[in-house]
Amino acid sequence: MKLKKSELKEFLDEKVVLYNNPKFIDSDPIQIPHQFSKKEDIEIAAFLTATIAWGNRKSIIKNANKMMDLLDHSPFEFITQHQDTDLERLKPFVHRTFNGNDFMQFVESLQHIYKNHNGLEALFLKYAEKDSLQNSIHQFKKVFFEVPHLERTQKHVSDPLKNSAAKRINMFLRWMIRNDNAGVDFGIWKSLSPSQLSCPLDVHSGNVARKLKLLNRKQNDGKALAQLDKALRKLDPKDPVKYDFALFGLGVFEGF
Repeated sequence: MKLKKSELKEFLDEKVVLYNNPKFIDSDPIQIPHQFSKKEDIEIAAFLTATIAWGNRKSIIKNANKMMDLLDHSPFEFITQHQDTDLERLKPFVHRTFNGNDFMQFVESLQHIYKNHNGLEALFLKYAEKDSLQNSIHQFKKVFFEVPHLERTQKHVSDPLKNSAAKRINMFLRWMIRNDNAGVDFGIWKSLSPSQLSCPLDVHSGNVARKLKLLNRKQNDGKALAQLDKALRKLDPKDPVKYDFALFGLGVFEGF
């Protein structure tokens, strides 16, 4: 499908309006952090939910709710105040290849970030570049695994500098930084700008982006993400990832 740039922008802008609204929340994992009102609870719930956001959306939502149950619905308090004995209850948790041991590790690593690095927002801000957060994600992974950890858990945090599209962390960052005035994305990280965000590239958004000629690379990897970012920044340099709603909606709800 070949549209002129102005037609493409108009087409996608309409789809953003259609899908970037609160009705979207009902079928999306973003509903989990929407259960909270405190900044730290929102960001921890969002990070953990995004971490397991692959596979069937119903099971993502079910298991992310289970995670919140296990953290007593006070994720920040649990992460910062837990005793070692509290971690035992996380042991049976499993979502695809993410298991209870990974969950326990994530709790320890998050505690390290809140105690020693002023929290998630400060850490991503520290390494942010003017028009990209990919280096921030790379540095975040290093800090996340500064504490003693299981080798196996490293695969659950992507590294864009190793050519990963880092879909789940980019989605988490979209939730935190983008304020859409529609009540979907939170926009609670005021120190960072939507212009720095990258699109959460997955099989749906990738396929639609290729059909619309926004992307020609076959794999959904870091190089493809850079290409898609460039194309979306031309359409809207201030808020490029709003088009995630359009690409995802066209793929999932319209079978485009």
